[in-house]
Amino acid sequence: MTKTITHVGLALTAMITGSLVTTLLFLLPYGLRTPAQAQNRNTVPVGARPPIVNAENLQHAQNLSDAFHNVAEALRPCVVSISTKQLVLDPRVNRVPPQLRWQFGPREQKGMGSGVIVRSDGYILTNNHVIEGAETLTVELSDGQTVSGTIIGADPQTDLAVVKIDAPNLRAAAFGDSDATRVGDWVLAIGSPFGLDQTVTAGIISGKNRVQAIIADGNGFEDFLQTDAAINPGNSGGPLVNLRGELIGINTAILSQSGASAGIGFAIPVSMAQPVLQSIIETGEVRRGFLGAQVVDVSQKLMETYDLRVRSGAFVATVLSEQSADRAGLKVGDVVTRIDGRLCTGGTQLRNYVASRPPGSTLRMEINRNGQNMQLRVRLAERTDEAMAGFRADRNNFGSELVPVTPESQRQYGYRGLQSGLIVSSVEKGSIAEQADLEVGDVIESVGGLRIRTVDQLAEILMEAKRTSKSVRMIVRRGRERLTLLIR
Repeated sequence: MTKTITHVGLALTAMITGSLVTTLLFLLPYGLRTPAQAQNRNTVPVGARPPIVNAENLQHAQNLSDAFHNVAEALRPCVVSISTKQLVLDPRVNRVPPQLRWQFGPREQKGMGSGVIVRSDGYILTNNHVIEGAETLTVELSDGQTVSGTIIGADPQTDLAVVKIDAPNLRAAAFGDSDATRVGDWVLAIGSPFGLDQTVTAGIISGKNRVQAIIADGNGFEDFLQTDAAINPGNSGGPLVNLRGELIGINTAILSQSGASAGIGFAIPVSMAQPVLQSIIETGEVRRGFLGAQVVDVSQKLMETYDLRVRSGAFVATVLSEQSADRAGLKVGDVVTRIDGRLCTGGTQLRNYVASRPPGSTLRMEINRNGQNMQLRVRLAERTDEAMAGFRADRNNFGSELVPVTPESQRQYGYRGLQSGLIVSSVEKGSIAEQADLEVGDVIESVGGLRIRTVDQLAEILMEAKRTSKSVRMIVRRGRERLTLLIR
């Protein structure tokens, strides 16, 4: 009896244990059940599942991260923050009675920007708008040390400036080749946005050869690199570098409605900055070559009008008598296709290249004239106010004062979101502008099918129209309307 009860007890115990084990197995997550059970349900064992991230892809990402880190670390000692101070008159002073103006004396205005050390003996490259008007200038190095800076020279025409500091053991950034930079290449922007020094942002080159008509009220020299690396107020003057740690641009401007980064930033390429830097260090000023010809981009309209045999290049619209271009044999209607062995893509590129060469330089030009390729050698004169007056004397009197589109001019005339154009600020009676029915506040957007950005560009088109005795159509924005006017 005792044995029977024992056997029954053992059997009951085994049954209960088996039930509990089975219940627990069903309660376990799929991945923790036995391989046999998993196979019965056609489920791959946890150990056989593919990894979430492919190891090879992760290594590529890690390599890129390491490249960013290495460049940031290498460039840190080369990047500086620049603080400026100046005394300015309170703008309210002209709105109060003279006897009360003593209460509105000069006030201190502070500015902040960035710069990059380009020579170990203390020369720093930055933007002109960072240091313009500064009475005192303080440079903060990457180790927190602050030293006073001296402005060696500035060039408003390119928005570049050179500052000198005296400090030991400075590290200079190495220059790269901005011309060889490709759209899509990774770049880093380093600077002090909103006063946050040594800030690094990453992006790519989004575009090249951008002309925005923002430097010197649209009359400066522009050939921007465009990047989506975040650039904000305070980044101005800081370096744009490639993944080799080479300086390829000076961060200068952004395109934004809010004033903060919208993914469109612009940097002055070092191909334009280096000649300015060298000239300022050597002479304290910038001396530029002068061609004595005005050039524009080859357009479809020009190709049809002049039966051009090339699709790109710099079209010669005007040649001044007895100047460099004229002496070399350059003629109106020629298209410059190469300059010093480099492909010439348009008038802006040629204009910038000539301005980057010192007076007395000799340029090798390849031109296309009536379908025939020719070689010319042009010895540049010096670009001076007197030399430039030759173009102004040859202009037809348009009879209108024009101002480039800027945030300030847009607000003044009630516009928003304009990207380019010239705003009419006055119209003389009996002038060409009046005959074309222009009114104050009109925005000249394009003339002869070409988008207008500067007064010089408009003058070139008008001179060519006068030479060929042809009328040109002008697209004008007036308030919310767009009109087509005719210039005769």
